[in-house]
This record gives sequence, C-alpha cells and structure tokens, in this order.
Amino acid sequence: MSENLSPEIQQEIVRRRTFAIISHPDAGKTTLTEKLLLYGGAIQRAGMVTQKANRHQTVSDWMDMEQRRGISISSTALQFDYNDVCYNLLDTPGHQDFSEDTYRTLLAVDSAIMLLDAAKGVEPQTIKLFKVCRERGIPIFTIINKMDRPSLNPFELLEEVEKVLGILAIPMTWPIGEPGDFKGVYERDTRQVHMYQRTSGGQWKAPVATSGLEDPNMASIVDEHDRNLLDEELEMVDELIHPFEKDLFLEGEMTPVFFACAINNFGLDNFLDRFTELAPHPADLRTVKGEKPAASADFSGFIYKIQANMNKAHRDRVAFMRVATGKFEKNMTVKHLRSGKKVKLSFPYRLFGQKREIIEEAYPGDIVGLVNPGLFRAGDLLTVGKDFQIPSFPRFPPEIFCRIRLKDMTHNKSFRKGLDQLGEEGVVQVLQDPRSHSRLPVLAAVGELQLEVFKERMLEEYRCEVTFDRLDYGASRWIKGTIEPDGGYTFTLLYDEAERPVALFRNEWHMNQVVGNHEDLEFLPHPPDFI
Repeated sequence: MSENLSPEIQQEIVRRRTFAIISHPDAGKTTLTEKLLLYGGAIQRAGMVTQKANRHQTVSDWMDMEQRRGISISSTALQFDYNDVCYNLLDTPGHQDFSEDTYRTLLAVDSAIMLLDAAKGVEPQTIKLFKVCRERGIPIFTIINKMDRPSLNPFELLEEVEKVLGILAIPMTWPIGEPGDFKGVYERDTRQVHMYQRTSGGQWKAPVATSGLEDPNMASIVDEHDRNLLDEELEMVDELIHPFEKDLFLEGEMTPVFFACAINNFGLDNFLDRFTELAPHPADLRTVKGEKPAASADFSGFIYKIQANMNKAHRDRVAFMRVATGKFEKNMTVKHLRSGKKVKLSFPYRLFGQKREIIEEAYPGDIVGLVNPGLFRAGDLLTVGKDFQIPSFPRFPPEIFCRIRLKDMTHNKSFRKGLDQLGEEGVVQVLQDPRSHSRLPVLAAVGELQLEVFKERMLEEYRCEVTFDRLDYGASRWIKGTIEPDGGYTFTLLYDEAERPVALFRNEWHMNQVVGNHEDLEFLPHPPDFI
C-alpha cells in the first residue's frame, strides 16, 4: 500500500516496545510483570501474588477475585518509560480457560516473553501460546524462572525447548552452581558474573555483585567446584550451541534464553537491557491486502479487548485499542468501519492496570482505553483513512453449556446488563435459542473457571445471584451454509452474538456422525468469517 509517511511518527515508533508475557499457569507471569515494572521505574515496590499479611497488591491483577485466587483472569495494559524507551506491556490471563482473551491480546503485540518454570520446562499451555506467536511471526524471548529452586539441568531445558517447540534456544546468560544450588549467572556477551542475592520480601530491587571471570576476587565469590563446573559448561555451550543471530530471532526461528529468579528480582536488570536492544519496535499493520505502514500519516487502530467495570467508581466499559498506524489525538473523529459511523474519541485513556488518565496523543504500539457505549467489539477497526480489513479475531469452540437463571427477578434489568457486558467482554460466550419462550440464553464456555468467574462477577458487579442448569452437550461448531428453519437437524441449533448459527453436539462422536450426514453444511471450529 502506498502511504504518506511521517518522520515524527517514525521517531516515536523507534522508541516503543509493545510485548506480552506468555506462560503456563504458576510459572510466575504476574510476579515477572510486577518485577519488570519495578526495574522500569513504573512502581516503587513490587506486589506479590500470594495473599499474606503486609504484602503489597499487584498492579496487573487488579480484580478482587484475581487477588483472592492468586491468578490472572483478565488482561490489562501497563505503559512505562525506561531509559527513554516507552514500553507497553500487555498483561494476559494465566489460566487456560481464558486462552481466547490471551490469543486476542497477542494480536496486539510485536514480541513476547515466554516464561518457563525451571523445574517443569515446557508445559501444555505454553505450547499453545507459543504456536500463536509462531503463526504470527512474533519474536520470542525466553526466561527460565525459579532458578532458586530444584530445577532441571540447563542443557535439558534448552534441549526440551528446541525439541518440543522447534525453535533454536540460545543462552544469553548461564546459571552458576548445581541445579537446586543457584549462585548467579554468567552473562556471555559481556563476560560478567552476576551473583544471586535474596531480597527482603522480594519487593525491592536486588543488590547484584558483578565481576569478571578473571577477577582475582572471583575465588572468594565462586568456589573451586562451581568455577570448574562453569568452565566446563561454558566450553560445551561454545562448542555445541549455535551463536545468536538477531535476524533469525526476528524471524521467529531463534529465542534468546535468560536464567532468572523473578520472586527475588534476580536476573531482570540485564534482561531488560538486552530486551530493549533486541525487541522490535511496532510493526506495520497486516491487512488482508498487504501491509499498512505504521508511520503512515493516517491514523488507524483496532480494538482487541473489551473490559467491563474496571473501576467501581466509573462502572463503564473500556475498549482496549492498539494504535496501529499514524498519530492518535484526543477529540479526533474517526470512522468505525464495521458500522460505517463517524465517532468522536473525546475521552481517551492511558491505562496502567486499573488506573487511567486522560491523554492527548498516542503513537503506534500504544494502547488507548476508549469508553465503550456499546458500539465497540473486539476486532473493530477505527481509521481516518481509506477502508481496509484485517484478519478476523479468533473464537474458540466452547465445550461446556448451561442455561442461566436469575434467583431474584426484581434484578432483571441488572441481569440483562450483566449478560450483555460480560458476554461482550468475552468472559463467556452468550448463545441465543430462537425456540426459547423464556428468552434465557445459553452460556457457553471453554473451561469451568469461566463459569465460576461469570457467576462471581454477576454477584459482585451487578448484584445478581444466578444459578446454572447444565446442558448435555460437549462439543460445538459454527455452521457455514444455508440453514432451514425447520430442517429437522440432528443437532441443536443456536446463534452467537453476531447471529451466526452454532451447532451443539452431545460429544465428539455425535459431532463426527452429524458432520458426515450433512454434506450441504460446513462445520467450522471458528466463525465462518474468520480469515
């Protein structure tokens, strides 16, 4: 696409890094998020995930239930500056039941940090999220966390990353000491040794003793056994492991690996420096007809997330928009491409967890919070230029279904509001049954936790106590083809929020049988308009 480019916007693009952290639950994602904010100077002390007396709450897990459960179940945006670089950290849910939210967030980043537990290596949820990054060509950094605990051998960990994920794993640092007796790391390019020290409560920056291997004082820092082990391992690393190549990293074929202990803030300062150096700045926008330059003079952005009730004082819905091209300015009028409407964006927010502040401008890679009056959906495009289209956002076929009932019908208005807003947000999928006289929808979920969170949020945020009647279905598919109103189908027919037909099946065997009997219909694991 031919576009007018802006030197001012290009300068701002170069100083931005927009990224997410992906991991299996309990690998330490929220802890790492807090510690990166600490080292970036965005907070003065890091919060803790576990609930203990006198522990500071996390910025990224801002919901009450997140803090109670100690897990991430929503996504948020965190912007901070460090050494004249602007970072946009898009925090994502850690639980696999909310994978769809995580997948959508990954569409809004330019790189990702893959966090692994040193004792567990590559886990199932990590594999799923890695595949999304690989499909999108997102460069991936790897941090092997929890090195202070008994762990796998570092060579085993690297080999597992390469075999399971099919990507070259290149250690940028190397652990000192036997597994389970972590002493620190050796930084390969600078030839510096960073010695591990614990911090009080893990809330403050870690003091780091740094020295070179040839320093005469090294003997007092690393004993003879550990020094000999380090020398042997480094010799093997130099002989057996491919040298780091930035081009291969940017192409998604190679991942730089860092060893760390996030709970005690160790290994993060040198990681952040290398991340700044290697991570790509915001990329051009991929459309169905080619790329739209990020430095274009024409603003465009896309909505990747809707969040209801972020702040109890506001009780509004926020649409998370990634600025994709051009410069965003407060009070600008844009075209909402799905509806064709003109929209004035008068109250744009800079987001930092639950906190928000009005901004005047933003650039590609930045995340802007927009008050959502019910107009915006995930995947919507806003622009001041020509119309265009981007690949559709993913939807997952749900496997758990139930009807929802309100215990106290005097709260029906709040009940309907909660259904609309939490369905729009994607906490669950809300399906409509055209045959139902009660107009009660069917809730559909990928995992049980989604239903738990929905029920809890309906009570906390809308004061509605609800119950579920489970339905005997275990699989679903979207339908492409002509649906006859009285077709006598052997599956249950419902419709999603965009009025697309969805077939429900008792189980996968039943689904396979039905698919074979309906050659006139196409059954898809995603909406028919997904590209």
